[in-house]
Amino acid sequence: MIGNTIAQKLATTFALAGFSGLLLVGCNNASTPENTDTTETDATSQTETAATTKSDPNKETIVIGTTEGDFADMVRNNIQKELEAQGYKVKLVTFTDYVRPNLALAEGDLDINVFQHKPYLDTFKNEHNLDLVEVFQVPTAPLGIYSGKKTSLDQAYKGMSVSAPNDPSNFARALVMMNELGWIKLKDGIDPLKASKSDIADNSKYEIDIKELEAAQLPRARDEVDFAIINGNYATDSGIKLTEALFQEPSFAYVNWSAVKTADKDQPWVKDVTNAYNSDAFKQYAHETFPGYKYPKIWGEQPEQATTDEQAEATAQ
Repeated sequence: MIGNTIAQKLATTFALAGFSGLLLVGCNNASTPENTDTTETDATSQTETAATTKSDPNKETIVIGTTEGDFADMVRNNIQKELEAQGYKVKLVTFTDYVRPNLALAEGDLDINVFQHKPYLDTFKNEHNLDLVEVFQVPTAPLGIYSGKKTSLDQAYKGMSVSAPNDPSNFARALVMMNELGWIKLKDGIDPLKASKSDIADNSKYEIDIKELEAAQLPRARDEVDFAIINGNYATDSGIKLTEALFQEPSFAYVNWSAVKTADKDQPWVKDVTNAYNSDAFKQYAHETFPGYKYPKIWGEQPEQATTDEQAEATAQ
């Protein structure tokens, strides 16, 4: 049972605006970035290459900020090489929180960051009065339902337990997923970004015992529940393959974006970074390394649900 009304409402809400306090998955209180200068190529050789291949002769070093994990790996294992082949130097700075990357970008400590979905960026930059803009999407690990004591969705039963992330935005996503499955019914007309337990209209079909846990604890607690709703990054960090998910959220509203200062959006080096993330080489790397991820819209690989989201977004505009 797929709730098209909720899916369309979700897309419409994203098209209108983010909301205060919207959080990304896996947020913690640490705020110290790890500076990782990944440049190892010979400077003389790189300068010679730069003179012939890179499109921005005024830009020597591109500083990319990401959260540690898959986004950092994308830079280390692919993007860095593609940009260095053009003559740029690449410096990677990793963060353990979701506040500093945007502040560091606005302050000029970064040239570009890659870690967030657009509603979060919109909300953060409005709340902090930052002049930032999204540029391109990147492969993103989606929220998924994984097996616990039960190994198939067909084993759902009355009184089953389902764990879910306890932060407001991800818990709302979990409720929308359960609504999509027909496990619960959410009230009509609710804001899917802010859905809470009080928005559940009907839980009588399975009388689900929803256990809210910190997102990082969800993979470790799988054997204590029948099903676990786990954030994609925590699943992969725990060695869980995204392809093992029994169900993934159908909406593409949470596919993550890069961001730059608005003044830099049309700079030649930004176009070079954009092209690197959309190159055939990166697509091949992403497909081989990140199976089960949701890929950028421009790649043209979304299933039918993306069309539904786009139609709702067009209606909102």
